[in-house]
Amino acid sequence: MAPQKNAAFAEESAEVQVLLASLTKTKDLTKRIGASLTRLDASGKMVKDAIGPIYNNTQQLQVTSRNIDRVNEQIEKLRKPLDAKGREENIIRAGPRNSGLNQYLGALKRVDRALSDLTASNLRSNQQTISEFHGLLSTGVNQLLELYRSSLADGENSIEPLHFLTKSLNFPTLSNEKTTYLSEVANAIVSASVQSAKLGQRDEDQGVKIYVELRGEYLHQSLQNLATASISTAKRAPNDPTVYKRGTNAISTYSQCLENMFLAEYANITRIFKGETVGRVFAATCSKCLNDLNKTLSELNGIIRSRILTDCFLAYEIIDIITPLSYRIEKQTGQLRLQISEMLRPVRDTARSSLTEILSRTRTQAETTTTLPPDGNTIPLVHETAARILTLCQFDKPLIHLLTSIGDGGWRNNAPSNVSANSLGAGSNTTPQSSTLNLADPSDSNPAILSNYLGDLIDLLLTTLTTRSQTLHRTKPLQAVFILNSIAVLSTTINSNPEVQPYLSSSRLDSQRKTASNLYLTAWREPSAHLLDTINTTASRPLSGSQSALDSQAIIKSLGSKDKDKIKEKFRSFNTSFDEQVARHKSFAMEREVRAILQREVQSTIEPLYGRFWDRYHELDKGKGKTVKYSKAELATVIASL
Repeated sequence: MAPQKNAAFAEESAEVQVLLASLTKTKDLTKRIGASLTRLDASGKMVKDAIGPIYNNTQQLQVTSRNIDRVNEQIEKLRKPLDAKGREENIIRAGPRNSGLNQYLGALKRVDRALSDLTASNLRSNQQTISEFHGLLSTGVNQLLELYRSSLADGENSIEPLHFLTKSLNFPTLSNEKTTYLSEVANAIVSASVQSAKLGQRDEDQGVKIYVELRGEYLHQSLQNLATASISTAKRAPNDPTVYKRGTNAISTYSQCLENMFLAEYANITRIFKGETVGRVFAATCSKCLNDLNKTLSELNGIIRSRILTDCFLAYEIIDIITPLSYRIEKQTGQLRLQISEMLRPVRDTARSSLTEILSRTRTQAETTTTLPPDGNTIPLVHETAARILTLCQFDKPLIHLLTSIGDGGWRNNAPSNVSANSLGAGSNTTPQSSTLNLADPSDSNPAILSNYLGDLIDLLLTTLTTRSQTLHRTKPLQAVFILNSIAVLSTTINSNPEVQPYLSSSRLDSQRKTASNLYLTAWREPSAHLLDTINTTASRPLSGSQSALDSQAIIKSLGSKDKDKIKEKFRSFNTSFDEQVARHKSFAMEREVRAILQREVQSTIEPLYGRFWDRYHELDKGKGKTVKYSKAELATVIASL
């Protein structure tokens, strides 16, 4: 056992000796590695201390190199405008006609770009050069403006608008070639003028000003004669009673030509200018013509106000023409409606006030009538009112809108509704309700309101004339005939004119006609009363209308002498009264319609009574005709002759 243990111990001891020997080697190796790292670190520090300054210098050199490159680039940029100055100056000094427009515009663009670059450099040394470039650019702009002016004025004299209107020709516009040319010049002017604006010289609108000046004058000269004609055709003798008729004033032609020329000019502007500038240029170009239109409307308004009963219809026509025109122009251009509407406001106010004025003056004229025709004929005022009603209906569209703005019944006030005296002047700031009405929109109006207005006018006239007739005419038949004649004149106007019939019917006059007819028949009550008898006879009373000669004889025989005398007296009184009424009837001046109406009324009143009376008592004078003057047929003939 002992030897085995020693052997095992010896083996383990040997292994320990090997491990110890390996550990010793490892320690020696670690020491050598540590010494190597120390030497390497020392060497790295030496390299760093040697290389660091060189690296830093290299970075600084790279930055310096890049800065130099950039400076060279800026110098090159600064040199380019300076190098180009001589070349561009020669082109610009030569002018666009000699150099050619495209080359000239190119030179201006390059100068403009060079000026922008120089200005952006903000170098004090460039100020002299910038000033020289700006002077060169200003010279170029001035030459462009002169070219622009001469091109616009070349061959564009005023035209005669009536020639194009009457022959249904398109109103002239600038050619496509010319508008393209002008557009290029205008854009160059705007672009070059930006530099002037930067220096505080606000001349960027000079091209626009030239266009507005020349084309505005072209429009003004072309339309001036029509504006003058609109005023001259409205002037008449102070005492001329003629009622204005549609289309007799030149305002219609004037407005059509104005609209066509404005739209033609708008087509030019859209091809020359761009964006928001279009509307501004269009409004400015038309401003001179709009001033003329404003003056024309103002003068026409003065003429209308001085002759409002006869010329108020011109105001209605102006409204009917100008208001839709403003909407059409706005639809095409987006401009001018508000300006035109404001110009129209005084005329609109006059038109609205005329509606009350017509009623007021009609009443005044009727009330101040001092004499009436002794034969029952009507008076001129009735014919004037009938003609006025017809003319009013011919202007139904603007009238309905005006009446709607006043309100149903508003015209019955003594003063014009919603229209003050100040509002008739141009300086009023109050816009009437009617200014917002669109004549193109039927929903803005109420057609029945015109019927109410015309009905009020007729009622006012007939009521006032009835009162005057009761004062000036001594007899009721004369009063009745006068009123019936007046009604007939109005009724004829209604029935014979399709323009009136949508708003008035002759049946509206039926109640006045019936009242006057009954008044006339009061004169025939006297002869009618003589045909009524209360004679008692002994014979049986025959049926009226069925008596024969034998019946009449029997009745006469049954009468006593006193009753016969009474019957004779009734015949004689009837004859006298009837003849007087016939003579008086024939002395009256009657419209055909009135004569027919009254003849039927007399016939229906007298003939049945006389026929009955005659059937019973005609044998009283045995056909001698002394007492019984008329047979039934003869009486019917006389009445039919009425």
